[in-house]
Amino acid sequence: MCGIAGIFSTRVSPADRVARVERMCAALVHRGPDEGGQITRGPMTLGVRRLAIIDPQEGHQPWQSDDARYTLVFNGALLNFRELRTELESHGRAFRTECDTEVVLASFLHWGEACYARFRGMFAFAVWDDFAQTLVLVRDPFGIKPLYVRTSSPGHDLEFASEIRALRQGCNDLEIDPQAVEDALAFLAVPAPRTVYRGVTSLLPGECARWKGGRLERVRFWDFSRRDRSHSACTDGEEFTGQLRQRLADSVRAHLIADVPVGFFLSGGLDSTSLVALATQAATAPVRSFSVGFDEPGYSESEPAAAAARHLGCDHQTLVVSGARLARDLERILAAMDQPTGDAINTFYASEAARAGGVRVVLSGLGADELFGGYGSFRELPQLATWQAWWRWIPAPIRRAMARVMGRGSMRSQKLWDCFAATRDPNDLAATSRRVWSRQAVRLLTGRPGGSTLHPAHAALRSALSDADSFERLSAWELQTYMSDVLLRDGDVMSMHHSLELRVPFVDRPLIEWLWCQPSAWRNTPAQPKSALAKAVADLLPPGVAGRPKWGFTVPMDTWMRRDLLPFLEDTFSAESVRKSGFFEVAAVQTAWTRFRRSRDSRGWSRLWSLAVLLTFLNREGSR
Repeated sequence: MCGIAGIFSTRVSPADRVARVERMCAALVHRGPDEGGQITRGPMTLGVRRLAIIDPQEGHQPWQSDDARYTLVFNGALLNFRELRTELESHGRAFRTECDTEVVLASFLHWGEACYARFRGMFAFAVWDDFAQTLVLVRDPFGIKPLYVRTSSPGHDLEFASEIRALRQGCNDLEIDPQAVEDALAFLAVPAPRTVYRGVTSLLPGECARWKGGRLERVRFWDFSRRDRSHSACTDGEEFTGQLRQRLADSVRAHLIADVPVGFFLSGGLDSTSLVALATQAATAPVRSFSVGFDEPGYSESEPAAAAARHLGCDHQTLVVSGARLARDLERILAAMDQPTGDAINTFYASEAARAGGVRVVLSGLGADELFGGYGSFRELPQLATWQAWWRWIPAPIRRAMARVMGRGSMRSQKLWDCFAATRDPNDLAATSRRVWSRQAVRLLTGRPGGSTLHPAHAALRSALSDADSFERLSAWELQTYMSDVLLRDGDVMSMHHSLELRVPFVDRPLIEWLWCQPSAWRNTPAQPKSALAKAVADLLPPGVAGRPKWGFTVPMDTWMRRDLLPFLEDTFSAESVRKSGFFEVAAVQTAWTRFRRSRDSRGWSRLWSLAVLLTFLNREGSR
């Protein structure tokens, strides 16, 4: 796991490029505290900070081909590197290390860009071809690892980095993108490829970008329309359960590959407990697990996690977090954010616990809800689709009257109106399902006309999912929007802030492609969400885990926002703070804050918290 950066420029001197890349890498030292490296080849300067996980004594980067024509900087973990290495050796290639980095470049040289389809794991990397003067940038199919790009002066300059903070080094002309502010309000974080800054874009999951002759061309090498369809469908549910067990166990084994200590996030819920249970089958020593607990009743997962750990024989540690501690740590947590997000606090503390516990790699149960229908959206959206069909039969005057009523109602009412007014079919419904603030609320808060109600990925996902059934559509939407833009991005930023490699065995391309070749009915169990997963590992689970309601690293934010975090929020939502941001209407923000204070609904905190984080981020940027 690493942080990578680079600059291509035909105008900047090599010495200036080197100095700038050194500053970029210094901003990424938390991603790779073990060592750094840099190289200049013609107009290209590449840099890296390394967190040594596989073959720590070797695999130094940047990595060059034997003839020095190609140079690689790599962030991630290639989990099937040993299998690929064996195959490449059969074609006559020799290797100097036991590191996955060397296999990445060897695969690229042997198979070209067809190698991406062979890679299993998480990756973001850059390959410079000094002969062809071409740079290739690549991001893994589900966006587990980030990669950001900035171009300027067409034909001259390109910069890339694992975090935007690296692109800011020595660069004072980055401006906040007003559309990104609206998108962050709507969807909890700025959806890729846009970022919070004008001119800085993110590679999409499964995207390859080629820079040559002053032009950057982007192509998708993977989406659901390009998935491997060669897997055979199981003949019945029993065979499906058996194969699912085997494939889950295989994914866990692959994600355990490391030459440093490995641990698990364990909440005591089905997802994380399943992974730990499978790991115990392959481990020769007690599995190390970590949890976060809270003093507030109904939130703390300490006891369920500890009970699961005892049953599975884990070496378990719990970090107890209070509202007072969060208030003290808040400045540090917000400073760790590369972009504004309404999530991430849970991952920050879970990562802190794991790193303090002595591991350098941690496995998370993220992705199971998306694959096996764990979210409420899997039940709610089919019902909304039924209502949507009836809505179109209502006479227009009545719909307009209902719109006026719904527009003045609660946030839930406004979001329901968004669904019906802006959608035509279930795909459109999926594109609105993760909105946090309604379109009308965004207009009031920003004083701007407001963009589309639909998620920016709407058109691309509609095309990629043209042959998907309703469950596959929702699953893919969750995987490629909320999971990628919020959960995986936050997981990467907060784990790497603690110099910890986060791995996600459920987000495994071979596993997901196999699942997409099976009948959806075997993993879509609305009456018992995720029962397919529970059945596959039933003999390994502690009593009661399979039937327990969804349980994860849930922070008691509603309670803390009304108590320990109140001074911070009062200051953030003050007229002076709102005006300073330059993007929000004072009256609208303060009205929203007052309504939250008066409300007893504990579900609305995420909207106000995401707004507070966004305001803080904007004010911090404006003060630079």
